[in-house]
Amino acid sequence: MARYFDIHPDNPQRRSLGQVVDLLREDGLIAYPTDSCYALGCQLGNRDGIDRIRTIRQLDDRHHFTLVCENFAQLGQFVHISNAVFRSVKAATPGSYTFILPATKEVPRRLLHPKKKTVGVRIPAHVVTQALVAELGEPLVSSTLLLPGQDEPMTQGWEIKEELDNQIDAVIDGEAGTEPTTVVDFSDDVPEVVRVGAGDPTPFE
Repeated sequence: MARYFDIHPDNPQRRSLGQVVDLLREDGLIAYPTDSCYALGCQLGNRDGIDRIRTIRQLDDRHHFTLVCENFAQLGQFVHISNAVFRSVKAATPGSYTFILPATKEVPRRLLHPKKKTVGVRIPAHVVTQALVAELGEPLVSSTLLLPGQDEPMTQGWEIKEELDNQIDAVIDGEAGTEPTTVVDFSDDVPEVVRVGAGDPTPFE
């Protein structure tokens, strides 16, 4: 059964965050709220967690996982980013965007797009997510919590616990957006909007 954490949206309790981070470090898989919608998340080196995300969402190996980062210093360790792209990404973060960029050697191969060697990155505008990633000290490997056959992502913690109780290790209850991120592909330094979501796509069109 998944543990259920009720974390304050404005002043996240350090003790609760610490318990979630302990679960993540023990190769746990969590569902957590973001500024776009709920996401599934695990630690970078958690092979089993990544496989569980693929199973829950029925994803193939061409799916771009996202590294949810605390700040630009952290983001810069995991992707190659030119000055021009940096300015565009910086202007839109933190926010409801995922940017697809060439990955550095810090990113495990199994997270990369098999042909492009790219990975998704984002810096969310969400107090609990920011606090969680800061406590963990590294990015969360994440994927939108959109189940097979569903058009809308899940947005209620209790609903997620009921649906995925035996497939994940914890649910953080909290306020989440209702739309996935807007995804912008910067693989070739030229922006291509590949999914329109919560973030305004206009700056990248």
